[in-house]
Amino acid sequence: MSKKGILLVNLGTPDSPSTADVRKYLNEFLMDGRVIDINPVLRTMLVQGIIVPFRAPKSAKLYREIWSDETGSPLLHYSKLQHAALANRLGEEYQVELAMRYQSPSIESALARLKANLVSDIKVIPMFPQYASASTGSVQEKVMDLVKTWQTIPNISFVNSFHDDDLMIQTFADNAQKHQPATYDHVLFSFHGLPQRQLMKCDHTHSYCLKVDGCCETLNDTNKFCYSAQSYDTARLIAQKSGISKDQYTVCFQSRLGNDPWVQPYTSKVIEELAHQGKKRLLVLCPAFVADCLETVYEVTKEYGDEFKALGGEHVQLVQSLNDAPMFIDALERLARG
Repeated sequence: MSKKGILLVNLGTPDSPSTADVRKYLNEFLMDGRVIDINPVLRTMLVQGIIVPFRAPKSAKLYREIWSDETGSPLLHYSKLQHAALANRLGEEYQVELAMRYQSPSIESALARLKANLVSDIKVIPMFPQYASASTGSVQEKVMDLVKTWQTIPNISFVNSFHDDDLMIQTFADNAQKHQPATYDHVLFSFHGLPQRQLMKCDHTHSYCLKVDGCCETLNDTNKFCYSAQSYDTARLIAQKSGISKDQYTVCFQSRLGNDPWVQPYTSKVIEELAHQGKKRLLVLCPAFVADCLETVYEVTKEYGDEFKALGGEHVQLVQSLNDAPMFIDALERLARG
């Protein structure tokens, strides 16, 4: 009996923290038309002529701060642990492969291994709890682009999102409880940012986002594929599980790139406002990431931590991501078998 194929796909990481490898990674990442969704000629000029040449040396320096001689990139390290744990859970009936949307291990090589072993079907699990065209959508497009050349295409399915998965929610809540949220002045749910135009493109009514005040704060049939709305819903569910009241937390968005308006409020601005209010201790969860990475380990802990202290704050505490927590592996197993 042929095996069932499972493909886990995360965003990606440079092969090393060298400037050359970071440049290669950023070029592939930012040249994706779903990431920077503008005219291809303008995108090429912007990415290859301005962003990558200036950003690569700076990003390489940051990657060196979090890189381990033993395990390398935190994102790849935890992704490998998730892959191994899920493969062990699923057993001999499944072939589980790990890939990165950008760089190594590639989606192309992972699909080739599944194809070579004649799996009966393939389920693709993009490792992004909330759907976004720039992440989940990009993975879906890449997979379909690769398999379209196959002479025989097995049944292929995709997990669109798992922003409200109860096991995932409980894992984040349990991780938060280790830090006793009640002992902090405020809690931030900091999600990765996106340009506002990408959210507008997901509004297929072409009017909901423009007419409804606070349109993202309640998930419904109209905005069910909206990244921001799913983010607010994830935060609400984790807060409920953690016993964090609505007035004790703020949803915000980090990692802004460029001058175009991105999803707001920006995490950096929220931290500034909280410092001006006299808040001293902040607890930060990053539920857009299933594994700790540059955006959590460095951006939150170091960059935001230093900014907060410079404004009079005392401490920014990052809640660890899902990583290889057994309950999150339970969630992945359920997604794989479902």
